[in-house]
Amino acid sequence: MPDAISKLEFVLITNREICKSELTEVVRQAAEGGIGAVQLREKDLNTKDLYTLAKRLREITEELNLNLIVNDRADIAMAIDAEGVHLGWQSLDIETVRNIIGSKKLIGFSAHNLQEAKMAHDEGADYITISPIFKTSHKDFHISPLGAIKIKEIKEQVNIPAVALGGINENNVEEVLENGADGIAAMSTILLSENPGQTASRLYGKIRKYKPDSNHRLN
Repeated sequence: MPDAISKLEFVLITNREICKSELTEVVRQAAEGGIGAVQLREKDLNTKDLYTLAKRLREITEELNLNLIVNDRADIAMAIDAEGVHLGWQSLDIETVRNIIGSKKLIGFSAHNLQEAKMAHDEGADYITISPIFKTSHKDFHISPLGAIKIKEIKEQVNIPAVALGGINENNVEEVLENGADGIAAMSTILLSENPGQTASRLYGKIRKYKPDSNHRLN
């Protein structure tokens, strides 16, 4: 599990509806740029289509040595042997999902404030995402941006890895890392890029600046 956690320092969250090109190709390019994990987040798909996409992404992530985390669907995560499941306030509770997937798989939780972060920690999540850090148009909740300083405040009281999410790009990623984020998650900044590999590479270069011992990137 330590290796799986380390790969969460740079996560690509999927949204096939906004991709400039086919999702699997974007994943391949982003992997060349340095992402360590893919979070499958396609809420509009039915079970059969979600499984088909998840299986294809599992093949690619295994080939490229990436983590694959599936939103909500513990059944699909287990069916394709993904590294873990990411939960939110509408999901099954953490204890129930742990009973389904076992102790060797990761459980992440979407926290939008300190209270949710503490709850996730206390209930046994392996990591949290903190969001939205900055303004973004590609999330389906209406929460004011927290600002990067909130990462530091949460990290001071919650002792599990925290991945920052929401509006993070090349211009503000350093502020996120300076405030203690253990990793970043990106969606639109990579998926909407004309060159996902180059965009990912520039972001990853800034992560390396703050985490010089990072070793998840493919050589």
